Amino acid sequence: MTFLSVNINKWATLRNARGGNNPDIVKVALDCEKFGANGITVHPRPDERHIRSSDILPLKRNLKTDLNIEGYPDNRYLKILKEARPAQATLVPDPPNALTSNAGWDTVTHSKFLKQVIAEIKSYGIRVSVFVYPEIEMVQGAAEIGSDRIELYTESYASKYHINREEAIKPYLEVVPIALQLGLGINAGHDLDLHNLNFLSKSIPDLEEVSIGHALVCDSIYLGLENTIKSYLQKLA
Repeated sequence: MTFLSVNINKWATLRNARGGNNPDIVKVALDCEKFGANGITVHPRPDERHIRSSDILPLKRNLKTDLNIEGYPDNRYLKILKEARPAQATLVPDPPNALTSNAGWDTVTHSKFLKQVIAEIKSYGIRVSVFVYPEIEMVQGAAEIGSDRIELYTESYASKYHINREEAIKPYLEVVPIALQLGLGINAGHDLDLHNLNFLSKSIPDLEEVSIGHALVCDSIYLGLENTIKSYLQKLA
């Protein structure tokens, strides 16, 4: 079964909008676990507009499932990883002011830089995933720089899903066998929701993990958090 990692950034945004500790981010993460989530994802950005650096260690201490920390691999991010030692680090090429992760790495152009930071992160005992477009060259590049997994950037799949889902999934189906041959694990994320998740999961049976935040939080407003997580898990079954 594909693991569901719940991105809790949006709950932190809600907390920060009012100050204080409501909602309590650690409690949210533990409730996600209790309701069946297989992991928790956070993305501590430099401006701390949602998850803060101070949230990371309390999450790590309390979680029983995998903690996945996304981020651009600068010195600030590497320091967080060294202190927290999460199960997984997902590297994204975001500039500091990015609204959300909206591009994959060019693993060829940035190979030297990525190879160095991946070696450092793996020396901490952390699994590394690199956010990439569904392009053969980028997947091959991810293997060459020492990544353990790739996270397929699924924005193009999600945006085309309602027009022609077979065409939308095609680039992903082309790169998955190559990734597997190269020994890469396969994650996916961005704009996945209750409408498009099941087809992605059925089309890519080797999919190890999806990271979902925005849509899941929106659905929980209407369905409740427990029902929402169970609904997402059903799509992955």
